[in-house]
Amino acid sequence: MYPFPVFIGHDPREAVAYHVCCESIIKHASIPVAFIPLSGEQRDGSNTFIYARFLVPYLCGFKGMALYLDGDMIVRDDIAKLVAEASPRCGVNVVKHDYKTKFATKYLGNKNEDYPRKNWSSVILYDCAFYPNRVLIPEFVAKQPSSYLHRFSWLADDQIGSLPKEWNHLTMEYAPNPDAKLYHYTLGIPAFDGYQGQEGAEEWRKTLTEALTPL
Repeated sequence: MYPFPVFIGHDPREAVAYHVCCESIIKHASIPVAFIPLSGEQRDGSNTFIYARFLVPYLCGFKGMALYLDGDMIVRDDIAKLVAEASPRCGVNVVKHDYKTKFATKYLGNKNEDYPRKNWSSVILYDCAFYPNRVLIPEFVAKQPSSYLHRFSWLADDQIGSLPKEWNHLTMEYAPNPDAKLYHYTLGIPAFDGYQGQEGAEEWRKTLTEALTPL
């Protein structure tokens, strides 16, 4: 069995988030996984993974399934269960959020703007072999506006599958859900001032401790 590829956004301003996310996946996984960090800067000074997440099928040679996650998350259940949720004949499967943010700013004072399909692209389960995904080569992705990519505009709507909402639970934005399978600290990880008391903060810190401290 080959390891299942998991691409995770790595932000140097919160590098600890990447490692906590990896640890949370390893803790629950029933299948072998391989982590690929997406990091650096690109285009407008934003993080590479803002755009590089759309190169996952290309990086996988347009073969098999692969998962992209933002780094500011912990996975609370078996990643194999997420893979099993994939809808057939879809290029991607995502949680289709439909909400307006409660907060004008997020971590480090960044603007937190509303836009169509906000946070759909923070968890992407790709069918890398799905033919329309073959358009996602570096030259194509480099030319597209952010809105085109984050709305999955290269796909028809019926080619965008739906994942259960608990696989991308937005803490502080949604009502608490202790049964969520993935906590997404989209406004700021619990390491930042002002976000230490949010839903799932203790679990995030526990996972950090497990990653750092020998048992």
